[in-house]
Amino acid sequence: MKDLLWLIPLLPLLGAAVNGLVGNRRGWSKHATSGVALAASGLALLAALAAIADWAATVGTGAAHVDRVFTWIPAGFGHTTGGLLANLSVDFSLRIDALSAVMLFFVTFVGFLIHVYSVGYMHSEEERPYARYFAYLNLFMFAMLTLVLGANLAVLFVGWEGVGLCSYLLIGFYFEKDWCAAAGKKAFIVNRIGDFGFILAIFWTVKVFGTVDFGALQGAIAADPARFAAAATPIALLLFVGAVGKSAQLPLYVWLPDAMAGPTPVSALIHAATMVTAGVYMVARTNFFFRLSPVAMLTVALVGGLTAVFAATIGLAQNDIKKVLAYSTVSQLGYMFLAAGAGAFAGGMFHVFTHAFFKACLFLGAGSVIHACSGNQDMRTMGGLKKHMPTTYWTFVVATLALAGVPPFAGFFSKDEILGKVFAAASGDLNGFGAVYAVLWVLGLAGAFMTAFYMFRAVHMTFHGEFRGSHEQAHHLHESPRSMTVPLQVLAVGSVAAGFLGMGMFGPRVNWFERLLHPVAATVEVEGHHVGAGLEWSLIALSVAVALSGIWFATRWYFGPQAFARPRRFAERFPGLVATVANKYYVDEAYNATAVAGTMKLAQASWEFDARVIDGTVNGARHLTVGTSFFSGLFDLNVVDGLVNLVAAAYGWASRALRRVQWGVVQGYALVMTVGFVLMVAAALWLGR
Repeated sequence: MKDLLWLIPLLPLLGAAVNGLVGNRRGWSKHATSGVALAASGLALLAALAAIADWAATVGTGAAHVDRVFTWIPAGFGHTTGGLLANLSVDFSLRIDALSAVMLFFVTFVGFLIHVYSVGYMHSEEERPYARYFAYLNLFMFAMLTLVLGANLAVLFVGWEGVGLCSYLLIGFYFEKDWCAAAGKKAFIVNRIGDFGFILAIFWTVKVFGTVDFGALQGAIAADPARFAAAATPIALLLFVGAVGKSAQLPLYVWLPDAMAGPTPVSALIHAATMVTAGVYMVARTNFFFRLSPVAMLTVALVGGLTAVFAATIGLAQNDIKKVLAYSTVSQLGYMFLAAGAGAFAGGMFHVFTHAFFKACLFLGAGSVIHACSGNQDMRTMGGLKKHMPTTYWTFVVATLALAGVPPFAGFFSKDEILGKVFAAASGDLNGFGAVYAVLWVLGLAGAFMTAFYMFRAVHMTFHGEFRGSHEQAHHLHESPRSMTVPLQVLAVGSVAAGFLGMGMFGPRVNWFERLLHPVAATVEVEGHHVGAGLEWSLIALSVAVALSGIWFATRWYFGPQAFARPRRFAERFPGLVATVANKYYVDEAYNATAVAGTMKLAQASWEFDARVIDGTVNGARHLTVGTSFFSGLFDLNVVDGLVNLVAAAYGWASRALRRVQWGVVQGYALVMTVGFVLMVAAALWLGR
């Protein structure tokens, strides 16, 4: 099966094609649509599991298997006669190794569960939008699977752009609403900024290495790292620009919260299993560039650490349940990049893995709540839903505990792994930036506290106390159908079980997950540094204490008979601070006033220049041409034609004068000749005297 890797992305592509082309026809029912979509995603999951098992059994987890599908760009394309391009050949090849196997598993597994959940969530849609939705969802899986399996930067970029297109289509799914269409365009445009950096990195890689194949790149760097050290920094930084856009980091994070405009299952797919994790995956996949550049690694760590804390502070004051989870995703992605910047590429990917389960569970749980509350997303008008929606409540709580980092839930293991690696980088003075990593470790702890606080704030506001909505909404409160609750239960189990893959079974800070990814994304070791067992347990205890303190504060503020009293007093005491955080530090307004307004003014100025200068020049040339042609016509008519006509008239006058001497009588001609002869003789005699 490992030789049929192309079948895995092909299956959802076929599902997208069927529903996209046939789903809008009469007689094509919702059951047919959901059947095709579920079959495509389900078979992709089975094919992925079979490929992973075949790879592990025949190749081994320490090696990679590449399946060359066809030659995409042949060697010497464009009749190049010299230079690196003369030997450049890009195959459409798919690669399975430990890193892609991990991504392949949870993309197909979580993606399939989201497809199942969507059947219940989207049941009220009409047939055509229903078919369009599942066509887009299948297409999204195809693009992400292409990205994950790509054996070179070019194929990865195809999937990269594919998920960008699908996010635009799904975020703006309700395009008849202006704000939804605007959110889709915002996501698309912001991602283009990052993608520009990514494609420049690809060009630079071709220039330096003459190839974009991951295996060849890794081999070339391993053989002679000093030769490529200078080029590694710009390539790594440009790749990270792409990751910042795709994974919503500072300053390009603004599109992700607005991505909530799409249906909630779309949010789960984007935030948990697919698009936003692509940036972290790309950095881990190209870690051989980052290892050569301390500057690039520090940049990744700084951006990740600052984003983790910045987004967490915004999550403290959001009242839209999906916005809370959106800023949580931005923050958790920051932790993943913080790990990568500290050299713990496997640690960052471990958090990607656990995050896929509990964040998908949280978003689908939020969708279940919104479904029960007739589309309402404001937590201030919720409350008391625990008794009406017990399955949703308990699965949401399990996922929240995982995100908060409470043992033995999955998020505890991956978050603790990240904080431990950052602490090791600080105490071991990684690349000479130990003090910076120490500050980032403190910021990581602060972000963990805020994460626990705002997530349990959401739990208390949504599920505890009394229902604060309208009486009409209260009559419609109910648990979601099994097509929605069963995926929640499966994901809740994953939110617990996934973390045990990261237990330290091979010594301090060395876990099964890290050992699995070691051949592809090994952790950067800090020379001469070793974390003892006592210090390790102290760090774990501190991490747990931080999480529990965040939960305790949230419970004091939002649970019990005095619920909301303390937040109200705090808001009255610090109204400016609360308003600033609630309005997301006015970053969108600042962007609108600067980048957006500047772009609009530049566009207006460009239009004015085009209309008045370019078009004015063209129109002026036209008027000048018409004017000169008028005078040219007069000159031609009166001077040129006049001269020609004058010559003709002169010849006509001369011919008429000469015509009079042409009598046509022979005697007359003889008389003239005689007279002429006489005159000639007389003249001669006269002159001869």
